[in-house]
Amino acid sequence: MNNRENKLGLKITSPYILWSGLFIVIPLFLIVFFAFTNSENGQYTFTLQNFKELMQPMYFRIFYRSIKLAIISTVLCLIIGYPTAYIITKTKASRQNTLLMLVIVPMWMNFLLRTYAWSAILGRNGIINTIITTIGFQPINILYTDTAVMLGMVYNFLPFMILPIYTILSKLDKDLINAAKDLGANGLQVFYKIILPLSMPGVASGITMVFMPAVSTFVISKLLGGGQFMLIGNLIEQQFMSVGNWHFGSAISIFMMIVILISMAILNKFSDESDKEGGGLLL
Repeated sequence: MNNRENKLGLKITSPYILWSGLFIVIPLFLIVFFAFTNSENGQYTFTLQNFKELMQPMYFRIFYRSIKLAIISTVLCLIIGYPTAYIITKTKASRQNTLLMLVIVPMWMNFLLRTYAWSAILGRNGIINTIITTIGFQPINILYTDTAVMLGMVYNFLPFMILPIYTILSKLDKDLINAAKDLGANGLQVFYKIILPLSMPGVASGITMVFMPAVSTFVISKLLGGGQFMLIGNLIEQQFMSVGNWHFGSAISIFMMIVILISMAILNKFSDESDKEGGGLLL
């Protein structure tokens, strides 16, 4: 019986194993291979030169700006996303689906089109400056700045913060909240002592889902930044698509993966500690 179950399980999972091997394992192996090698006259030699080149100050400035913008965008998404998810859970069940649809519908539009729309909004003759000049003020330069890039990140990645937080909040045990109120807790105490601690897994998931694409994006910074500065994603794209230096581009990709894995490990540890502690009402 066990052999039959094992064979059946292997047949079911074999397409996934094949897919993972072709599109995850092999590409990752190639990235690692190119990162630790250089090629001369068709011969590949092992080297750490690609990683030594990363130590140059100019690349540190790129890494710093990329991580800074990603962190700020993630914090803004959390500040906007958590109250939004909380408000949705407090509405009537019949309206929750409608509100969720409003969050999800923009994601159905092409990513490039959504980003291009912000160019029209933030441009010199865009909607914002048209309103400002109509009132009588001087137009402001938002497009091709850090602010424009952050706005693009927040707009595109905000649903990835709202949805996991909403999922956790919608599944909270209402008996815990009612018990806290029965013990004399007010609304603010219930939120900080019960709801917020229990929603930390959703917050951690949202932070991960926003930070990862934000730190590696190149489309948003290219369109809304106008090529005025370079982020990690732009640097990797340049090395692969323009310069043709796959070795250095792979080394940068490895570095970025390490940064993302470290951040995920920190968030997972924080989430696990929150799960163990749970929510407690301190009166």
